[in-house]
Amino acid sequence: MKPEDIKDTENNEQTNAAQEDNTDNESQETTGDTTQAASEEASTDENKASESSETSDENNDKDPLDIALTEISELKTKMLYMQAEFDNYRKRAMKEKADLILSGGEKTITAVLPVIDDFERALADKSDNPEAIREGMQLIYQKFIKTLEGLGVKKIETEGADFNVDYHEAVAQVPGMGEDKSGKVIDCIQTGYTLNDKVIRFAKVAVGV
Repeated sequence: MKPEDIKDTENNEQTNAAQEDNTDNESQETTGDTTQAASEEASTDENKASESSETSDENNDKDPLDIALTEISELKTKMLYMQAEFDNYRKRAMKEKADLILSGGEKTITAVLPVIDDFERALADKSDNPEAIREGMQLIYQKFIKTLEGLGVKKIETEGADFNVDYHEAVAQVPGMGEDKSGKVIDCIQTGYTLNDKVIRFAKVAVGV
């Protein structure tokens, strides 16, 4: 072998040895980085576990009396809120009821005013004719009855009707009227009225026995 070949072989061996040393160094650095990351991750998990444990211990160490007082405070707040809401509802209902009563009275008075006008015209009339006065009064009466019917007021019919305690009040008994008149209304002493099918005044009647 020539001296030049021996020298080239030695140079190649030195180069390969240097490359192997660099590879070993890189491998050691990579292994070191991986180990450090794993160590940091394990440390983070330990910290989280420690914090969770501390939180659990705080909940377990909390005084039951404090928990009860907190719940009582929350329930008291809810109760006060519901009480205030009910009070507002009650006030609204009372106001609506008052408005309904006032508007109902206004409707009734407005309906009756034309009848009052007719009475004023009849009183201002200087006629001495009894028939004309009677006819005028009859017209006013019929108009007033129609006005009441428009407001839901109706007269309780008694002529030839069977006595009914739901509508009639017996103030007299008339004997000797025969079997066909027994238990029937013979005469109406005072007319009764209903408002929207509710009796507001019973009819006072005489009943046959």
